[in-house]
Amino acid sequence: MSKLALGPLLLGLNFMSGCATPLPPLKTVERVDLSRYMGPWYVIVAIPTFIETEAYNGIETYRLEHDGTIDTVFTFNQAGFDGPAKRYNPRGFVVDRVNNSTWGMQFVWPFKAEFLITHLNADYTQTVVGRNKRDYVWIMARTPEIPEADYQRLLAELTGQGYDLKKLRKVPQLWPEKK
Repeated sequence: MSKLALGPLLLGLNFMSGCATPLPPLKTVERVDLSRYMGPWYVIVAIPTFIETEAYNGIETYRLEHDGTIDTVFTFNQAGFDGPAKRYNPRGFVVDRVNNSTWGMQFVWPFKAEFLITHLNADYTQTVVGRNKRDYVWIMARTPEIPEADYQRLLAELTGQGYDLKKLRKVPQLWPEKK
């Protein structure tokens, strides 16, 4: 094929790839009662950020502040149950004050990461937090384990939302009462 013919072909392929249908925005839950959502959540499984790729005993804890922001504390042991304790303290900002299900999470000023609550069961014991890019997701619960049927149902939900389940990492949880 001549270089003259190759140019339009490459241009056409580039245009077609740019027209690929992106994934639709994630649908967040209809309503989050912030006071009920506050407190500790065990991280069950995640497409992890770089800081949590070797997290054990991961817990994310939220506390609603008087100014409406959310004090967030993420703790875990790195690389093993006896690994060094790590603690991160990002600040949450409720973006959607109607549903309270869309937040910004700020680790470093002035950047806020998207934080979308896409699943929350009625008794506030299981939740899923994701991002429209489908690059990160967290299944969290009020207990260190969830029933297998619930876990499989949440995985099916993630598949339906366009997540690549091969990127998931189950976060090992082992607490004194379980040893």
